[in-house]
Formats: sequence, C-alpha cells, structure tokens
Amino acid sequence: MAFNTKPKKPLSSSHSNLCTTLFFVVLFTIPALFLLHTPTTTSICTTFAASHRAKPWSGNLLSAQFAWNRLSFDEQSPPPVALKIAVFSRKWPTGTTPGGMERHAYTLHTALSRRGHQVHVFTSPQDGDENAKTGPVGLDEKESRNSPSSSPRIHCHEGDPGRWRYNKAWEQFLEENQRQPFDVVHSESVALPHWLARNLDNLAVSWHGIALESLQSDIVQDLTRHPGEPMSPAFNRSVQGVIPKVLNEIRFFKSYAHHVAISDSCGEMLRDMYQIPIKRVHVILNGVDEDDFAVDSALGHELRSRIGVPKKASVVFGVAGRLVKDKGHPLLYEAFSTLMTKHPDVYLVVAGSGPWQSRYKDMGPNVLVLGSMSPSELRAFYNAIDIFVNPTLRPQGLDLTLMEAMMSGKPVMASRFPSIKGTIVVDDEFGYMFAPNVESLLEAMEMVVEEGSTRLAKRGKACRQYASSMFTARKMALAYERLFLCIKNITFCSYT
Repeated sequence: MAFNTKPKKPLSSSHSNLCTTLFFVVLFTIPALFLLHTPTTTSICTTFAASHRAKPWSGNLLSAQFAWNRLSFDEQSPPPVALKIAVFSRKWPTGTTPGGMERHAYTLHTALSRRGHQVHVFTSPQDGDENAKTGPVGLDEKESRNSPSSSPRIHCHEGDPGRWRYNKAWEQFLEENQRQPFDVVHSESVALPHWLARNLDNLAVSWHGIALESLQSDIVQDLTRHPGEPMSPAFNRSVQGVIPKVLNEIRFFKSYAHHVAISDSCGEMLRDMYQIPIKRVHVILNGVDEDDFAVDSALGHELRSRIGVPKKASVVFGVAGRLVKDKGHPLLYEAFSTLMTKHPDVYLVVAGSGPWQSRYKDMGPNVLVLGSMSPSELRAFYNAIDIFVNPTLRPQGLDLTLMEAMMSGKPVMASRFPSIKGTIVVDDEFGYMFAPNVESLLEAMEMVVEEGSTRLAKRGKACRQYASSMFTARKMALAYERLFLCIKNITFCSYT
C-alpha cells in the first residue's frame, strides 16, 4: 500500500476537503433515497404485498421490473435445453460455515446441476487440498451422497489458497470454452472484471452489493457514534473514496451484458442511478435450501432443553451470522441489556462467532452463545427461537438469515433498509422493522414482548407461507435457468 508522504496541509484545506466530501455525499444520497422510496409504476411489488397474490403476468421477461421469483416455473419437467454454464466465483465453499455469497453460489449452481445443466465453476484454490484442481466439491457430508454428474465441475486455478486470480481463471475458461463453447457465463459480482466481460454478450453478473449501497452503509454506521465520540478516520477515508467508486461503477457496469439484482431496491438503483437499460436488469432474489430450513418443533424444543432455555421464558430472541460491528451487534447488545433488566424472563440465543462473541457471553444467563453453526445445525437454532433479529447496519446485498428464519416459520425483526423493506418484510404480519439505532430497536423489542410467543407463532406461519413461494433454492434456480435460456435463445424470453 502506498502512503502519502507529502507535508500536512493547513487545517482550512482539510476543512474544505471535508465540506466538499459531505457535499457530494448529500448530492448522491438524497436523490438515491427518493428513488428508493418511490414506487415504480410498472412494479407489482405493492400489489403483492397488499394482497399476497401477484396479478397474472405475461410478456417479454426482459421487460419485467419485478422479481422473477414471483412467476411460476415448471419444476417437474426437465429444462427444454441442457446448458453449458461457466461460473466465475472468487471462492467456493469447502467448510461447514461459508459466507453468504459463497452459499448463494453453491446453492444456485448445485441446483442447476441437479436440473441437468453442465456447470463449470472457475474459482480460487481451496484450503487443504492442493492436489485437487478440478472436481465436485461439497459443503458437508450430505453432498457426498450426490453423484459427481449432479454437482458442478470445480476448476481451481493455481496459486495460494483463497486468493483469487482472475487471469488464471480466465485462461482455464478459454481452454474449456475451446473444447465446447459455453451457452452462458455467470459472474458472482466482479469476479470477472469488466474489461474481460465486455467481450461476452452471453454474460450475466449477479450483484451482491454495489457502491451506492455502501455509501448509505457508511452514513448509518457513523450515526451510531455516541455524543462526543470523535469521527473515525476510517470513516473519513471511506466516504472520500466511495464517491469516486460510485462514479466508476456507473461508467463500467455497462460493460456487462446482463445484470441480476438480488433485491428489488438494487434493481431500481441499477436502472435509475446506474442508468442500465431496463431490458438488461433482472431481479432474482436469493433462495435457501428448503431441505435445510423447515418447521421442526420437536428439534427446536430439544435444542432449547439442551442449551438451558427455561420453560418459563416469555420470548426467545435469536440472532445468527458474523458477530461484527457492521452487522449491528453494538445495537443489539445495548438494547437487549436494557430489555432483560425490565423483563428478566426474556432470552437471546446467539449463533455465530466474531469480536462480539465474548461480550455476549459476559451478559449473563439470559444470553446463550452457541458459536458458529453449519446450515444443517441452524435448522435447530431457528426452530428454537420465537423471533429472529437482524440489526444490520449494511443495506447492501440481502441477508440469507432473514430468508432462513422465515422458511423455518419464524417472524423477523430487521433494520428498515430499502432492500429488506421492499423484498423481505413486505407485510406488517411478517414482523417488525426499526431504524438502525438502539432506541428504535428497543422499542420494537418491547412490542414483541408485549405480543408474546403465541402471537409470534401466528406471524411465523404467514412468514413460512410467503417464504415458501419466494425464497426457495428451487424457485431461485428456475428463475436463473429461465434467464440463462433467454440469453441463449430469445424465444425463451416470452412468458405466458
């Protein structure tokens, strides 16, 4: 990393730079917020949220501005064409606790492989397996029971484990493409750089977070500072760097032929702020494995008993994922500390690891810390709680844990961000939303305690019904399959 060794500038210059930066923050943020909160006239989101039934739709799929997950695809019949699909992914999961983007890539492309498509994944070397450069790789023992033909073909380029080198992966891609051309190429975010992507008219890129969302994240995180606490130098650097990054993204995103937004709000930003033509932006929500996440009351009761949740507990809150600051754990820590002093019969179950793990352990017997859990272990966790809490300070992307909780029949509490409000908690019955601050979170938790577990269980049934229609791995895979077929042959773009 290069360091600037120039003499310090006068204070007035620094002040001027800060003012200029804040001016650009306001310049970009206010129009973005207006766009994010203005309903798109051709969207069916509002109608669906109000009635839980999407109006019948037909037309050119490339013109659809709503999530393709809302449409009905035939999962019983095999695909009309078996595709050869190339996937560029910085990492491919090999352990039991992969990250969100890795889990998305694994779930999607494993499902497509099972549908009969030939999927080739180009990724970085994997830990502890230097000799295995290609071949099927699974998350856990469950996948070892699948035949190699139903799993993606993994191509790990040479180099250090976990270090992505796109040029090496590109060489492997060209070699395989020469044997038999790929029908479609899929890049997970910028795994494939734009200067290579611009030459591929059969490419689709999935965005798991863009710079404009990062700008909002920086602002929200800085607002959590206590009165009198100085502004972080890291925040200053981040804000000054994000504006040029947004402008850079707007300029180079057009190099990608097709864009997949994983939330409705991201789709709006790509169309409105990034100025991507409507027919090149497609909204396909993430999905979770419906075999891993389902209602299982007996499993939940067993875990409660094993970890020591007393039968007299009035409400059991749950949180899962990385226990870091930008996931909102400072807010939850402070809010629950206050809540349990007033309501000593409430409990919090924490599944995950990170810097805040030790702090949660020090909170006393009302907080039960389980550590990191695999997707299969999380099934018991979700079934053991009454409501799931996601206090994230990051609006970018779309957290899989919210979908997992709803698939498990649990209501959710989540930060009021456009991505969550417009895609996950689209109905008040699904749970609670709060501003990303301690006071708002505590107020929402008080309302949950007042409602009680019986009312929460009723909310959970509504969540399960909605999630089963929108957030399954099968529905996600069928939507991507139809997009890929459409990219290969325009006749598949017609939907009736």
